Amino acid sequence: MPFASLGLSPSLSTPLARLGYTTPTPVQLKSIPIVLTGSDLLAKAQTGTGKTAAFGLPMIDRLLIKGGAAAGTRKPRGLVLVPTRELALQVHKSLSTYGVPANLRVTAIFGGVSIVPQKKELLRGTDIIVATPGRLLDHMEQRTVDLSGVQILCLDEADRMLDMGFMPPLRRILKVLPRDRQTLLFSATISDEVARLAADFTRAPQRVDVSEGQTMAATVTHRVHPVTDQRKGDLLTHVLKESPGAQALVFCKTKHGSNRVGQYLERAGINAAVIHGNKSQGARTKALGDFKAGRVTVLVATDIAARGLDIVQLPLVVNFDLPLVPEDYIHRAGRTGRAGLAGRAVSLVSAADRDLLRGIQRLLPSPIEHVTIDGFAQTAGSQDALPEAGRRHQGSRGRGGFGGNRPSGPRPSRPGGSGRRPSSPRRSFARG
Repeated sequence: MPFASLGLSPSLSTPLARLGYTTPTPVQLKSIPIVLTGSDLLAKAQTGTGKTAAFGLPMIDRLLIKGGAAAGTRKPRGLVLVPTRELALQVHKSLSTYGVPANLRVTAIFGGVSIVPQKKELLRGTDIIVATPGRLLDHMEQRTVDLSGVQILCLDEADRMLDMGFMPPLRRILKVLPRDRQTLLFSATISDEVARLAADFTRAPQRVDVSEGQTMAATVTHRVHPVTDQRKGDLLTHVLKESPGAQALVFCKTKHGSNRVGQYLERAGINAAVIHGNKSQGARTKALGDFKAGRVTVLVATDIAARGLDIVQLPLVVNFDLPLVPEDYIHRAGRTGRAGLAGRAVSLVSAADRDLLRGIQRLLPSPIEHVTIDGFAQTAGSQDALPEAGRRHQGSRGRGGFGGNRPSGPRPSRPGGSGRRPSSPRRSFARG
């Protein structure tokens, strides 16, 4: 079914073929006709399913093609809220590309960079704003943005925004928007909090769910390596050196831990870069750019990289730490095995990860393969921490040392785990 059959204007749907958009994805097929009617929408879809086009194309169509150009100074009529700077940049790039036929102006607003160029762009006039909540609040407080003309609001990755503590700023932003707007809410999971958000800020939304059977690409293989916390660093280098030169994305649960793992890999002779929320936007952009260009082999990241980073042909994802929320495993592993290519998701798991791993296993259709590598295995009896799966041993010559996440003695920079069960995630008001 071509895009034109979904109700999009020919001037918008015809150029899509040149961009490689030939057949709509399920979320596009179901969402675009609903958005074009003006109805509110609550959509459940994983990352990598084409969500940006699912809300971006009909938004542009309604506001700029069927709605006509805004008279006088261009006041923003569309607003997309996203949880991270990287996702803001990606959505901005996509909307700008889709909107070429409509002479669309899109402005990206996010923290970590100077606010001055953003003020100038807003003063010049824009059609759609893509923003993280924290920086948008800064503009609201400084009266450099006028949201009174917003006709369509999209909350992208709503569950992630709530996980990151954005509910208070979201409520402040939504309070100033016109009440008669159209509201679109996209989320990988529909938790109780997301459902309450939808109930508070949407009007009789139509629902779309394309998550069934699409939680993970079939081309991704999943493997667990049991390990003591003290040997995680050595096991990580062993896994990475099994495929020399191949790129990998390594996930850690904390910013401090990510720094330590990156330093550890560099000392082991592996070219690594680190990306997390405490890095400046310039440093994050450079690290991601070096990784995409192949100048860096391994990108070490917190979950800020699990969604929104457009990384293609990534062969390996390693969970140095398991995520505290099982669904985040799907987003992490979803960075590999894209576009029908083969991918691997490897997790380094200690006895303290028992409950986390069980929660992850419930989301996957098949048992995770359990491979014990000689020299890194846990102590006797600790394999009960892992769910039943195909278990086998694999030889290894690795015998190096390893330390914990906490500083220990004269070697504080070792990146291993603490051996304690992870605590519940804290919610905070994080500015984007």
